[in-house]
Parts: sequence; structure tokens; C-alpha cells
Amino acid sequence: MEKRYFTIGMAGHIDHGKTSLTKALTNVDTDRLKEEKERQISIELGFAPLFEDDEIQISVIDVPGHERFIRQMIAGVAGIDLVVLVVAADEGVMPQTSEHLEILRFLGIKNGIIAITKMDRVEEEFIELVKDDILAELAGTVFEEAPFVLVDSLSNKGIEKIKELIIKTLKAKEMRDVKGAFRLPIDQVFTVKGQGTVVRGTVYEGTVEEGQTLKIMPAGLEVKARQIQVHHQPAQKAFAGQRAAINLSGVAKEDIERGDVLVSSEHFIVSKTLDVAIRVVEDLEHIVKQRMPIKLHIGTSEVMGRIVFFDRNVLEEETGEILCQLRLEEEILTKRGDRFILRRPSPAETIGGGWVIDPRGDKYKFGNQTIEELGKKKAGTPKERIYAALMEAKSLPITELIKRTALDQETLTEHLKDEEFILYNSKEFTLKTLIHSIEEDIYDRLQDYQQRYPMKSGLNKAELLQTMQKRLPKTLLEFVLENGIHNGVFNRKEQFVSILGFVPHVPKNWQRRTENMLEALKNDGLRVRNLKDYFAAAGIPESLEVDLKRFLEDEKWIVALDDQIAYAGEVFNGAVEKLRNGTGSDFEVGQAKDILDLSRKYMIPFLEKLDSMGFTNRVENKRVWKN
Repeated sequence: MEKRYFTIGMAGHIDHGKTSLTKALTNVDTDRLKEEKERQISIELGFAPLFEDDEIQISVIDVPGHERFIRQMIAGVAGIDLVVLVVAADEGVMPQTSEHLEILRFLGIKNGIIAITKMDRVEEEFIELVKDDILAELAGTVFEEAPFVLVDSLSNKGIEKIKELIIKTLKAKEMRDVKGAFRLPIDQVFTVKGQGTVVRGTVYEGTVEEGQTLKIMPAGLEVKARQIQVHHQPAQKAFAGQRAAINLSGVAKEDIERGDVLVSSEHFIVSKTLDVAIRVVEDLEHIVKQRMPIKLHIGTSEVMGRIVFFDRNVLEEETGEILCQLRLEEEILTKRGDRFILRRPSPAETIGGGWVIDPRGDKYKFGNQTIEELGKKKAGTPKERIYAALMEAKSLPITELIKRTALDQETLTEHLKDEEFILYNSKEFTLKTLIHSIEEDIYDRLQDYQQRYPMKSGLNKAELLQTMQKRLPKTLLEFVLENGIHNGVFNRKEQFVSILGFVPHVPKNWQRRTENMLEALKNDGLRVRNLKDYFAAAGIPESLEVDLKRFLEDEKWIVALDDQIAYAGEVFNGAVEKLRNGTGSDFEVGQAKDILDLSRKYMIPFLEKLDSMGFTNRVENKRVWKN
């Protein structure tokens, strides 16, 4: 099973126990700064590893709760997969609790758990009142069905229960896209003595590896990922959903700031004009006017700009989605579908939030025609809708595409003629880019396997497909694999798959010892010792014995009679020839013993090997040679 990576966030009012709960779950105090210790409040984002096994890795972000640190809070939760909303039992829902809930709603975070902290401070009856208070606050939100857990971080009551619930919830969730272009919005920049500039953030999508050339956007500075760490541990790669610190070469700390984005592709768009769809908070305190200054929080960026309406000049109360435009003072990197928060600079308050329809907005006229055009753009062109549906599902028949895209069959069929869309199995469609991406993934997996197990013929096809089936349809995987074999990218031998041109071989550092082992085996002729003795005498470790034995058998350099006895290939072939020349069409065990001068210890396994290899048939007490 492919390992998945997730980041969860702690959100809630100041002093409701987010940092204490994080410490109880992870044994890490995320308040690192001297000022945080003195004031006993979180100022910067705090990070800690929560859980890891062969299947999943989970990190925690502890976000500041104080209203003055709302920017850090937004930067933290923008990259999370699940939120733990922390509410203190002795205070209940407070202003920052409500504001954080609004922000989480606008950012599209749907997975939540409610942690009622400091349970030991209040009577049980009061806890029920707090629950009712929270339920009233959550009514009508995506968190109204979220589970409750009572915890006390000092006594550790409920800690294991909430930890198990977090793990269970995330194990049922799909991870972010690790195959797309790498993107990491930077939320911290610092220097390490002797190492240079380091940036930290949550990997939104894609994968990064040591030595990879990257760009700092929007400035376009080219850098190289010199080293990668995940929770202070060196890592060759970092994947979507992980918290990562990346040591960069080719750039000074002063050239980077929070809000910049580290990317691997030229295809991301840098822009100052965004077409967006927004919703406003339920209790908007102040009127939002045409071209009013706003503060945009997107990813880890905080940018000033103005909001431009095309169907109104004043916004007071609105429950639906509003199509409008944001014109920014600085360029930012973003893409369609990115979520954001809008705040008023003064008086400071959250106005609302939404998502980017098009990061390449243009200048439009005021009026319904522009709203209609933005509506069409929001829905996406037919091609964009097909592309989005296939990116999500990876593979769909035309009947399912009709449902997901809301296009009629004639329109859909016409657009599916585009070379970007591929029909396979005569019934399912996928994307050409997806096929290339899967082929590259298979190639990387096979290359990695061949480097680790150079003596094997390749990776078992069933094992290969099983590791990828969690996020990709089996039919699509089989098509890509067969297509790769047909196009000369991969090779298949029986059930084993390898990269074309790969030849199984003994690792270079063990070749001399293997030759010595084979020479000793050959010199001992038919009266050999236990095969393990030859491996040991040659200095070949036990960990290599099984693979090496299988390889030597496949190459016919040895013939194993059983688990303990093996002959050099030429010795075995010579013995077969000698026995055949010394007997007629059949023979008995006694004859064979006399001709080969072997004891029963060797003779019986030898004759059984002749039977299994098809040289002879056993008929009662005799062996009959086959032609």
C-alpha cells in the first residue's frame, strides 16, 4: 500500500488548550519562542509529528488563537486535511472560536473533530451545556456532524481516544495529489549556521526530492533543494500533505519572505487580477463598498488589494455566492480552485472567503453580461469540466462523464475527440497527461526495485499494481503497463515486470565473493557440503542468500537438489551425461550409485531432481530416460 501523508490543525480561541493538547498528543511543546513562553500564548505556527506507521504519517499544526495573529492562523489552516476545533469546557464558544469556524468554512475544510478541553475543571452538567453551545454554533456548517471528544491534557484523559479517532478518520481519507507539479507555500524562512537558507511549509501538492531545481515565486528565483527534513529527520523526498523544511542553495534569506511559493513547474500562474467567487460572513458588521481596500489571505500570502463588483456597488448581507474580482497590489502565485480569506484592514474583521475561478482576470464592464460570463467561467468550459472530472476520477465511461460534467452526449462526444483525452478498453476515457504520469510512476517504482533487488527478474506485476490501486483504477494501471510494454518502455518475463534493457545481475560489491563461492562448489564436485557453508565461507551475508540462490538457479550456474544441497551447473550436467552414457533406457538406484559413486544422501535428491526437470520418469523401482 502506498504511504499517505496528512497534516491536521488545532484551531480555537486563545487559552483554550490547543498547545497543551498538541503536547499531550505528540510530547512536543510547539511554543518555541521566548515571547511565547513569557506571555503563554502562541504567536507563530507550531509543528509536531503525531503518528506514523507503514500506511500513514500525520503531522500537527498548532495555530495561534489570538485575533492579532489571525494571519498566522490562516496560513496554518490553509494547508490542513483535518481540523481539531478546541473549546474549553470552562468557557465554551468564544469570539475566536466562531471566527476560526468561519475561516475553516471558507477554506473548504470538511473533516473536523471537536475537542472539549479542561474537562476536569467543571462539573459534568456544565459540559453538557458546553456541548449544546457548540452544537448551536455548528448548526448548518460542515462540522455539525463532527464527533465530540472530552479531554484533559494535564491528566491525559481522552488523549488516546482523540488520537485513535484522528488516525481512523485520516486512514479513510484520500491523500493530496503527489504526482502533480510540486507546490509549497512558504510560512517560515530562517538560516542555519553552516547550511544557509531554509524554508518551511506544508507541501500542497506534488513531490520534491534532494537535488531538484526549483523556483521561488512570484520573483522567479531559481534554487536547488540541497537538503530536505521532515520533523527534523533527513529525507530524500517530501510528499503532498507533509510538513517539510528545505535547505536551499542559490538564494539568501533576505530574498524570500512568508507568502512566497516554492514550485517545480513553469505552469503555475503569477497574477495581480483574480476572478473569484466569494461568500460573506453571516453577521457582517460593516458595509463592503465597491473598490474598497481588502486584505487577501491565500496559501501563506497576505496581500493588499481592492474588491471590484460587477452587479452592485454595496454589499451588506448576502447568503449566496458573489462573482467578482480582486485587484491586488502585488503579484501572487495561484491556480483555479485555490481557497482564500478576505479581511478588512480597518476596522479589522473577516469579510468572507471563496475560491479562485481564474487567476488571469481581465478588465470587464459593469453589468449582467460580465456576471453571465463569469458564471460560465465558474462552471468551466466543456473541456475544463471533462478534464476536471477525469483528474478526480482518473478514468470514466461516457455515461458517468455525462453525469459529472452535466454536458449532453453530443457535446461531450465532440470534445472527447481532443487528443488530450484517451479512450481505452473501448469504453473508458482517461487523460494523456495522466497516462504519462502513471508510466513515470511505474518506471520510478521499477527502477527503485531493481536497484534494491538487482538479482531478481523484476517486480511481480500483481504486487506492483496492488501498491498503486489505492488511488488509481486497476483497469487503467493495466492499460498503462501493457501500453508501456508495447512501446518498449517496460519488459515482462512471466509474472515479473522490469524496465526494458534491465538484466538481473550480482551486485558489483558481491561479484568476487560469488565467483569464489561457485569455484569452491565446482571443486567439491558431487560430494558437496551444505549450501549455506559455501555462502558463509565466501563471506556472503544471510540477507543475500535467498535472492542469490534464486538468481544462480535462474542463470543455471547452480542446480539445487533441495534447500541444502546444490551442485555447480557444469558438475550437475556432467553427472547427468555420465549416468545416461552408463545406463540403457532405464536404471535402478543401485546402478546410479555405482556409476556416480554417490551415497544415498546425495543419490535420492539427485534422482528426484532428474524427475522434476523432466530427464526421467519413475516407474516402480526404476527410472526411465525420456527422449
